[in-house]
Amino acid sequence: MPKLTPRFADQFDGIYILCEPGTFTGKDNSENIIDISEPFFLGEKPVTQIFWQSIMQSNPSKFHQGFESALRPVESISWHDAQMFCEQLNLRGDTHHLGLDGHWRLPTLDEWVYAALCGNETTWHFGDIEKDLDNYGWHAGNSGAQTKQVGMKKPNDWGFFDMHGLVGEWCGNQANESDKCPVKGGSWFTESESTKPFATRWLHSDKKSDGVGLRLVWSPV
Repeated sequence: MPKLTPRFADQFDGIYILCEPGTFTGKDNSENIIDISEPFFLGEKPVTQIFWQSIMQSNPSKFHQGFESALRPVESISWHDAQMFCEQLNLRGDTHHLGLDGHWRLPTLDEWVYAALCGNETTWHFGDIEKDLDNYGWHAGNSGAQTKQVGMKKPNDWGFFDMHGLVGEWCGNQANESDKCPVKGGSWFTESESTKPFATRWLHSDKKSDGVGLRLVWSPV
């Protein structure tokens, strides 16, 4: 039987899947080995509008109309908004899972790439053929100029949905000297090039875009 990866569900039925420590090769540099030294649990899907609304008592998203919009990703949030969301989750006390104490946060840039590649060394986790991207993500070529419900495309090999397109995802790295923070994954309005795991957009920490949301990490303490 295949190995069952540890996972848990939060109070909003979000699923978080274990990413065990490991390494991956940095972009275009076979000698640049990046080490993920600590385990973390990554959200199976991006944070939805209903999840955000339940915690923050508001919904900033552009694509918020219609019943099904509750299951679309939250967007139009800044890096600071995403950090505040994590802070509110930690204050609520839903931080004990699988017999361990932990805390909620954004993934680091390296953690995000590690989970997106899920052990592969190809352009995307599924290979190098661009036309296959349609099976795994929403981008400018197939989104119809709007977001979609999360989890509608195929997951990657580790079980994560929507890592390519739909909405970009803020990473937790502190802002650089220009006060910009990394966003990974491309979005519904960007071309396929931006959905590659190593592609990174650097946006001002106050920037709000209808193509940027977040995905959560729960880290054991």
